[in-house]
Amino acid sequence: MNLKHLFYFWKVASSGSVVRASEELHLTPQTISGQIQLLEQELKTELFARSGRGLELTEAGRLAVAYAKEIFSLKSELEELIRLRPEGRPMQFRVGVSDAMPESLAYRLLEPATHMPEPVRIVCPEWKLDSLLSELAVHRLDLVLADTPIPPSVDVRAYNHRLGESPVTFFASQELAKRCRGPFPACLNSMPMLLPGEDSALRSRLVRWLSRRKLRPTFVGEFDGSALMTAFGEAGVGVFVAPTILEEEMRTRHGVVALGETQEVTAEYFAISVERRLTHPCVLAITQSARNRIFKLQAAD
Repeated sequence: MNLKHLFYFWKVASSGSVVRASEELHLTPQTISGQIQLLEQELKTELFARSGRGLELTEAGRLAVAYAKEIFSLKSELEELIRLRPEGRPMQFRVGVSDAMPESLAYRLLEPATHMPEPVRIVCPEWKLDSLLSELAVHRLDLVLADTPIPPSVDVRAYNHRLGESPVTFFASQELAKRCRGPFPACLNSMPMLLPGEDSALRSRLVRWLSRRKLRPTFVGEFDGSALMTAFGEAGVGVFVAPTILEEEMRTRHGVVALGETQEVTAEYFAISVERRLTHPCVLAITQSARNRIFKLQAAD
């Protein structure tokens, strides 16, 4: 679609007549009418219906006006932002992180954005996934990082970009690990266990796996945020799971013991954007690093 044709159509629809639009645009009425006819040919439908000496929008015309208004409003907003942006001011990168994402993994994913050729200011809210997707849909976020693709119940026009997956490892404090009896995973029987919250995609996979294995730990807590679950696990309240790619960090930073790993339960991670084809330089850096370095290394292991 030729946006110049769409712009002329929008001006005519906004002003109410070809003559008034031609005066605003300093063009002849014949030129504007010709451009609108070309747009109608491109779209293969009429946008205006003649009503006496005036014009009325068709149903297709009313739909086109709504989209044209949004398109040219965004264009004006972009021009204003670029014009007012001070030289040397960091580029702002707004990325939402689902509270089910492990914070240290979110940092690993976002870290490439701190090494861009131009300065970047990262704005990073953590929230429920459905709330983050709502912000993404109205362009208040550039990207959302999550442990699940867009849920079917959420009606937003956005696209899932799979970053990778990792098996999970079960961890416990050193004192709690001493209570384990037998080999993994049988040692999980009757042990106190912490669960991810209901919004976490990992939770349902974990519960199904425990059921298939006929394992019956005692669930003593559930947490929407992975950081709080890790803190409770570090304190010895219960066994908890984390992506195996974080195993070394869990052992060295939190002082917990790895009880065992299963390849049958995996944690998946996604970048969600309104772009089908990624173009934002920070988003490209994140996705390339995730696929080529973070999760590729895990697969090689």
